[in-house]
Amino acid sequence: MHAAAAGAARTAGSDTGAGLRPDSLPEGARVVLKVGSSSLTRPDGGLDLNRIDILSGLLAGMRRRGHDVVLVSSGAVAAGLVPLGLESRPGELRLLQAAASVGQGRLVSRWQTALSAYGTVTAQVLLTAQDVAVRSHYRTVRATFDTLLSMGAVPVVNENDAVATTEFNLGDNDHLAALVSHLVTADVLILFTDVDGMWTARPGTPGARPVRYVGGSGELAGVRVDGDAGALGTGGMATKVQAATIACASGTATIIADADDAPRLLGGRTIPADLGTWFAPTGPHRSSRRLWMAHASMPEGRILVDAGAAQAVTEGKKSLLLPGVVGVDGDFESGSVVEIVGPQRVLARGICRYAAAEIEEVLEARGRGAPAPGDHVAPVVHRDDLAELPRTAGA
Repeated sequence: MHAAAAGAARTAGSDTGAGLRPDSLPEGARVVLKVGSSSLTRPDGGLDLNRIDILSGLLAGMRRRGHDVVLVSSGAVAAGLVPLGLESRPGELRLLQAAASVGQGRLVSRWQTALSAYGTVTAQVLLTAQDVAVRSHYRTVRATFDTLLSMGAVPVVNENDAVATTEFNLGDNDHLAALVSHLVTADVLILFTDVDGMWTARPGTPGARPVRYVGGSGELAGVRVDGDAGALGTGGMATKVQAATIACASGTATIIADADDAPRLLGGRTIPADLGTWFAPTGPHRSSRRLWMAHASMPEGRILVDAGAAQAVTEGKKSLLLPGVVGVDGDFESGSVVEIVGPQRVLARGICRYAAAEIEEVLEARGRGAPAPGDHVAPVVHRDDLAELPRTAGA
């Protein structure tokens, strides 16, 4: 039922946008919750066990009300700092991996202990870039999530930083939460942080006010989402807004809220209109194949296109044809996933039907004024093999 639950009814609008928000989670909604390091740790860097216990009770309550729940939990690196005698988050990858290796077990153990007190089973899921970038792995991970949720478990998800070859292969945990939302076809993504949602400017700035409802990326114009993530985190408000934009483009509503407000937000059947920021879905749930291409695949090159081709792909919903291609970047084979780049931004990802060398051959012939080889007539990227990317904050 969760896939059909995304269309919650909305009330009439208001100047603040609060009136456009749903007043409850859709019945039977599948929910992904992400909790950041700043919300799970004490000032000395240790885990805030009271916060974990409170959230565990709320998650168990959501399960009893019929919601599937997935938890993306930061805090592994932070939980490993004190045992290793580190005073702050290190910059060296080897030290980050060591801290993650020590802290991950402590973090998940605490979630397991807290949730089991409410009769809820937890499952640890550690993801790497390969798990989502390789199509066959991606499908396996989807099946694992579906099985765990069907059996009533709460998956606790994190990136496997301890064995990452480069820092944050999957990006910050806000982006990871958006990817997980795609993997499980979530109805709602909740990003908990240490501020009350998105504001028009940094809280405390003269004239700054909270934004309670965002109906589309166009409404973000004039909103400043810059700022750092604090001493223990890796993402700020900008990464959360970008994650929300990505999730909403594929049918998942998103809430950014203060973790201190979790009891009011999750403890009952209603969503208070004065808490956090609600981002409405801007697109339908997409097939797993297009979600993988758009947000989980690893592009092997780039195809540069002119303004006309960019318009045809995004507004005209057309295939990408050779006449609109102006450049190629990378050495890839036919069948590779590539990014399609317009004059201003990355527009889409798709499966290219030409090798890079074949496209370069056409461009070289065009530069000499010679006709393109006669066998180069197929679309570069067919519409069926193309996944548009949402325009994220700052893009």
